[in-house]
Amino acid sequence: MADKQDHDAARARDAERLRELEARLGQKTAQVPGSRGEEHFSQANMAWRMVTELVAGLGIGFGIGFGLDYLFGTTPLLMVVFVLLGLAAGVKTMMRTAKEIGKAPEQPGDDEGK
Repeated sequence: MADKQDHDAARARDAERLRELEARLGQKTAQVPGSRGEEHFSQANMAWRMVTELVAGLGIGFGIGFGLDYLFGTTPLLMVVFVLLGLAAGVKTMMRTAKEIGKAPEQPGDDEGK
């Protein structure tokens, strides 16, 4: 019986300590101002995302074209066509991302930028 009371008392003390810790953490996070480094980091991430989208489009187009050329024996023809299609898809995706960057965060919108 005494063990149960000790256990309940320990749980109550732990709960109180946890509430105090949450209150102190809430005060600390409210005091920290946002830095411009976070904004720069976000812009760098978006730039890398755009580069990755372009390279991915080119790589996927190359892979599909090379594979089809290998199957059909049309050495460079389909590879060139699909690399150009991959480039167009990569540029289109990059433009969509650029439109997303230029949009203010408060404005609602879908993928088409409407």
